[in-house]
Amino acid sequence: MTSPSWARRVDQIESFKVMDLLQRAKTLEASGHDVIHMEIGEPDFTTAPSIVEAGQQALATGKTQYTPAPGIPALREAISQHYRQSYGLEIPASRIIVTAGGSGGLMLLSALLANPGDSWMMADPAYPCNRQFLRVVGAQAKMVATKPEEGFVLTPEQVDKHWTAEVTGLLLASPANPTGYVMSQQELAAISEVVSAKGGHFIVDEIYHGLSYGQEAPTALSVNDQAFVINSFSKYFGMTGWRLGWIVAPEWAVEPLERLAQNLFISAPSIAQYAALACFETETRLVLEERRAAFAKRRDFLLPALRELGFNVPFEPQGAFYIYADVSAITPDSYRFCFDLLEAEGVAITPGADFGHASPERYIRFAYTTSLERLQEAVSRIARFIEAGT
Repeated sequence: MTSPSWARRVDQIESFKVMDLLQRAKTLEASGHDVIHMEIGEPDFTTAPSIVEAGQQALATGKTQYTPAPGIPALREAISQHYRQSYGLEIPASRIIVTAGGSGGLMLLSALLANPGDSWMMADPAYPCNRQFLRVVGAQAKMVATKPEEGFVLTPEQVDKHWTAEVTGLLLASPANPTGYVMSQQELAAISEVVSAKGGHFIVDEIYHGLSYGQEAPTALSVNDQAFVINSFSKYFGMTGWRLGWIVAPEWAVEPLERLAQNLFISAPSIAQYAALACFETETRLVLEERRAAFAKRRDFLLPALRELGFNVPFEPQGAFYIYADVSAITPDSYRFCFDLLEAEGVAITPGADFGHASPERYIRFAYTTSLERLQEAVSRIARFIEAGT
């Protein structure tokens, strides 16, 4: 009898290391340990009451069946209005595809734009699952090491230098995970110009839009109307478990994206779509803005506290809810540091190994997705762990 086997592509899919760490953290909690979670990119706030009520109303009125693959018309129109009001852009609802989370959008675009053997350029460090979406369709990521003093962001010069015949597109994020860097409109425009000159596709992950501090994050659509933009209801809107996102695509790409969506997931969750209509109401936005202010206070506490402990953070992150810190002055092995810290002090943070291959042993990502009081306790525990000699 032969052993069971799976497709060869599965062997190329790396584990999501933060999930390995989360599993251990949950095991410790189940045995009675107090764990402070700073590893997962999920807001600690539950979904806003007005959104929950809209979802409950959808359930009560029987809106539980399949929807059109691109999303219910009312939500596509609401997102179109969002671009008009928030960015001053006229994006017709016909160009908006509602997806099963931002991840569903990234999978759709990988299937639409990446052929087997293609390479897609992205910054190192970057969100790890992006590489895996490409591998599923037989393509691969071309990771380009970035400089901490430049915000870990790709520059136009790097894009031009590293673009080869196999590269068919560029994927970047702003605000970025894991660094929190927010690209200016000028930076987006400069990179977009290089990609256009190369004849490549331009995808921008904007799922942390709304979560920026001190400056607003411009959308790539303001500099390139033919860009593909991914967004999500998970982060700013606090709907992680509802699994809802969207793509803004050029007109030519809408019909094939709809065909792919029909076949890959039929439609995004119906209840989540009706609930998301409440995201754009004034009552909801007031709640979400209060939460953004809370994230800003957490960042303003955690950043100087980490620097005081010996972590090197070369710039102030202006978006998302992450701090990407150099831990090399404390330990030569950030992966071991994260797991040892979890075991010794019950603080869960994410090693740099999740985000790329450019000196990952130097870096750790801290997510300030827990209360200020818990962050203060986490800093005390980390200080104790370092003083004990790690």
